[in-house]
Parts: sequence; structure tokens; C-alpha cells
Amino acid sequence: MSVSALRRPAPRIGAFVNAVIHAVSRTALAAAILAGAAGLATAGETVVNLDGGIVATLNMPDHTAPVPAVLMLHGFGSSRDEVGGMYKRAATALAMKGIASLRIDFLGFGDSAGDSGDITVDGQVEQAKAAFAFLSANADIDPKRLGVLGFSLGGGVATLLASDRPSEVKSLVTWSSVGDFGQDFRTVLGDKAFDRAKEDGIVGLDLGFRTIALKQAFFDSLSKRKIDDAIANFPGAYLTITGAKDFSAAYSERFVGLAKSPTKEVMMIPDGDHIFKSLEQDQSMAQSVIDKTADWFSKTL
Repeated sequence: MSVSALRRPAPRIGAFVNAVIHAVSRTALAAAILAGAAGLATAGETVVNLDGGIVATLNMPDHTAPVPAVLMLHGFGSSRDEVGGMYKRAATALAMKGIASLRIDFLGFGDSAGDSGDITVDGQVEQAKAAFAFLSANADIDPKRLGVLGFSLGGGVATLLASDRPSEVKSLVTWSSVGDFGQDFRTVLGDKAFDRAKEDGIVGLDLGFRTIALKQAFFDSLSKRKIDDAIANFPGAYLTITGAKDFSAAYSERFVGLAKSPTKEVMMIPDGDHIFKSLEQDQSMAQSVIDKTADWFSKTL
């Protein structure tokens, strides 16, 4: 890494990217929503430390074991409770239906160890596999009834995990998922970020509420696997939820067409954005996503 790479001003990313990376930050409304979510389901929740420094929250329902379970994978720049507390709220909805959940902070984010600059797609897939193995080994969880939920970049990671564990992942749900790692991040970050990383081995990015330095390894990882192939390889139930106003809407019908299982569905929200208006006063859209997801896993696990 050159000295000039560190001295160059970090490219500033616009409002669209802030939505993609789940910029919860700095508004009183966001704080209120998260504060409200913090009071939900705490009785059944336990913070756990997984191998390698991954911190996670395990939510066990008040039902007779063994119970089904869902692994939740957050988006780029986010953390395990997700924007507007949507994952924390989803954990509550799942628990009410007798389904356990584990939501993790990927390494370098939230409370987990590591440097966010070391993020790669394949690295996050391996971390997801470690978390999935933790669920499978839990005596109170039925290893034959496991699902995965992924949001944004986490949707792509969840899909790769499901493809790599086709006999173990019974049901997959994605929210506003990336559809092509390389194309989507080039659209979001811009060619200059890709070029600077290639030239200097690292690029600093201003996300609006924080800065992050992404190494060339991240950009290299974007072209290693195709989500189309992963969808086509996964035999389990598949639900994709997206807002019609989000970039992810362009992929939904194609992915459902590629999915093998007859149990598959697109939930397209006509006025939906990337984060399902989860930071607005009216929470009906975000809640509809959570309710649909809980119902889906209840029927398919």
C-alpha cells in the first residue's frame, strides 16, 4: 500500500449508496425505532461468541426443543440488528412461531473482531458457514429444519451458502438482494473506486456516516461466483422480497425462474425502496416484510 493511497481524499458516496449500505445513523427517528426494537424479545436472547471472533445473538423461542432455526446475514456496512432494527424484530416474529434465530456481525462490523477493510465475499460466506454449523450443532435446534435470511449483500452471501449446503438449507429468503456482485458494486461505488483499488491496493470510501477502506481483495472477490448459478443449484424453498424502486427488483423474476423448487415466490412491494422505509414513522411496509418472512419460514421449515 502506497503512502499516496492513504493521503488521497476518500471518494464520497451519495444518498443512493447510503441506502444500500443501510445508513441507520444520526436521525432521531432512527434512534427511536432502534430503541423500540431493543425492548423486543430480550427474554429469549443470548449474545454468543463464535469461533474466530464472530459475535452473534441467539434467540430461542419458548417451545419444546428441538426447534427449527434461521440464520440472519446482514448487509454491507450494517450489523446484526439491521437497519431500523428489522432483524431484531424479525427474530421476535420468528420466535412467536416457534422458530429460533441466530443473527451475526460479520468480522469487522458491529461487535465482531477484525478489520472492516478485510471484507471479501468469500470470507463472509465462510463466516456464514461457521455460524450455520453452530446452529446445526445446537442440541435444542433441529438440524433438518434450517433456513437462511440475507439482506442486500447478505442476500448474495445467503444464496451462496444455500447453494453450498443444498441438503442442509431447507428454505432461503432474501431482502433487497444483490443480483450480480461485480455489476451492482460497480454501479454503487463507481469506476473510480475500482480503479483506485487496483492502482493502490486499497481505496478509502466516505459512506456519509463512517469511512471504510476496501482492499483489492474485496474487489477481486466480486467476480469469483455468480448468484444465478447459486440459485439454480439450490433445491429448497425460495422467497425473494424487494421494493419495485430498488435495483434488486431487476433480478427477482429471473431468480425465481432459475430456482428448482416449486415452492418459490417473489414479493414485490410497489412503492418499496432498498430498506423498505424502515426509518420512517410509518412502519407498515417494513412490518409487512417481517410478517411475510416469518410466515414463509413457518410454512417451509
